[in-house]
Amino acid sequence: MNETAPDASTANPFTQVPIEITISVGKARPLVRDLLRLKRDAVLPLDRKVEDPVELYVGDKLIARGELTEIDGSDGQLAVRLTEVADLQNGL
Repeated sequence: MNETAPDASTANPFTQVPIEITISVGKARPLVRDLLRLKRDAVLPLDRKVEDPVELYVGDKLIARGELTEIDGSDGQLAVRLTEVADLQNGL
C-alpha cells in the first residue's frame, strides 16, 4: 500500500475549531463630554480613510492586513481581501 501521511491541518483536531477574527477599520478618540452627547445619526470620525487598509486580529495579535470589499452577487455584504498575512505556522 502507498499511503500518504496526513498533513498537519488534518492530523490535528484543533484545526477544525472555528476562531473569531476581529477586523479593525480604525479608532475614534472623542472627548468624554462629546461621547456622552452622542445621539442616533451622530458621526464619529475615525483615524483612517475608506481606502486605508484594515487590520485582522486574533485576540490582540495582528495576523493580517487587507482591504474592505463587497462580495459579488451579495446584497452589500462586506468581506476583506487580504494583502498581507503574518507567518502563522510559528503560532499566534
